[in-house]
Amino acid sequence: MSKLRAAARSGRGLQQGAGEGRKSPRRCRKNVSSHKGMLPPVSAQQSAYHLFSHPAEIEAFRKNLLAWYDKCKRDLPWRKLAASESDANRRAYAVWVSEIMLQQTQVATVIDYYNRWMQKWPTLQALAKASLEEVNELWAGLGYYSRGKRLQEAAQKVVSELAGQMPATAEELQRLLPGVGRYTAGAIASISYGQATGVVDGNVIRVLCRVRCIGADSSSPAVADRLWDLANALVDPARPGDFNQAMMELGATVCTPRAPLCMECPVKQHCKARCRVEKELEFASRRLLGKAASSCSQAPDIEECGLLAGLWEFPSLALGPGLKEKQQREALLAHVQAWAGEAVARGRLRHVGEVSHVFSHIHQTYVVYSLLLGRDPEMASGWRDEMLERPAFRWVTQAEFQKSAVSTAMKKVWKVCERQNCEGRGSGQGCKRKRGADPSRAGQRKVEADGSLPPRQLSLDAFLKAPAGE
Repeated sequence: MSKLRAAARSGRGLQQGAGEGRKSPRRCRKNVSSHKGMLPPVSAQQSAYHLFSHPAEIEAFRKNLLAWYDKCKRDLPWRKLAASESDANRRAYAVWVSEIMLQQTQVATVIDYYNRWMQKWPTLQALAKASLEEVNELWAGLGYYSRGKRLQEAAQKVVSELAGQMPATAEELQRLLPGVGRYTAGAIASISYGQATGVVDGNVIRVLCRVRCIGADSSSPAVADRLWDLANALVDPARPGDFNQAMMELGATVCTPRAPLCMECPVKQHCKARCRVEKELEFASRRLLGKAASSCSQAPDIEECGLLAGLWEFPSLALGPGLKEKQQREALLAHVQAWAGEAVARGRLRHVGEVSHVFSHIHQTYVVYSLLLGRDPEMASGWRDEMLERPAFRWVTQAEFQKSAVSTAMKKVWKVCERQNCEGRGSGQGCKRKRGADPSRAGQRKVEADGSLPPRQLSLDAFLKAPAGE
């Protein structure tokens, strides 16, 4: 079920979004968020909604996933080699080559290259003796040639500095081998040496975010760390390599980016995103059929999922469904006036546009408004200090906004406001002038009825504090 949100740009601060601790009783509504550099905060504490809190559920998840993997896994040459090779050192090398080749490259493309590589250089020692020309020749067509170069350099290091012995833990693999990152190290250590460590790649991220209904920006460091914690908590200590490959296999073949095969998923009973969608569909169908609302009204609201727990967002307001634009504006003005502690002129509130975003399977639309506050951001230091005393808000620079823990949706809101601001500046400041604009009218300003000039539309930078030291 789609939910409509409205975002309003007002000051230059951030507000944290609501987490598990703040559950909203409101259903099917619109939200209003403020824009200009200040975000309202989501609770800094991580919501338990996104975790596997009971050991029995973790055990069931592992059992179901591994049973499916044993039955349905694809027949891939590196899996065969890893399963049949008794020498741990050669096994680790075989897995390592496959993981490097699979970076940014599809499985179907890698298979032939992998077979030719392992036939020519079946051991670390053989690769260490090869020339860079030979490596590049075999790698031709696979792309990202630096991968092959780093692989050969790392093999030479293992032979010359580590007595030909591959590091046996994820920590040592990442520390000692050039070109081996956290994911590759975890994959080699778990598959080759049985280390109980999780892995997080694009496929695993998608599975974890859907299974635990995580809607936050997975590229942010804070969210990435939580996903690694989740992967490490889930990995099966008895079969870590198979479990990690099963998670990646699930994301690649069933839990796909588009049109996931949810009915074929071995862990669908543990998937909160699927559960959420089913409840939304039941809710919608009951309303459509005129069934009693009492039972369907129990469907949890999106805010109760804590989807944005711990993240910063622009000030927002929940509105009822079916409100016309005038009613939206009145509600938004009242909210911003309470937030800013001063009267706000209606004429300064401008509609910017709409932003659509998907949280797992949940679609939302933000209706974005911009608002120029009456006080000069640089002069009203006392007012700014007063605002800073509120624990749920903080002021940021434009650079700080980009580094803050904000959702992808808020970044989209920022972008649409920047676009409007860019169009408003005209061609003189690096933006394309709107087609049909009359250059002779440049610089003219409309005079208000009382003879005063309305406030100029300032750039986004005007609402952001200067970085420290400038």
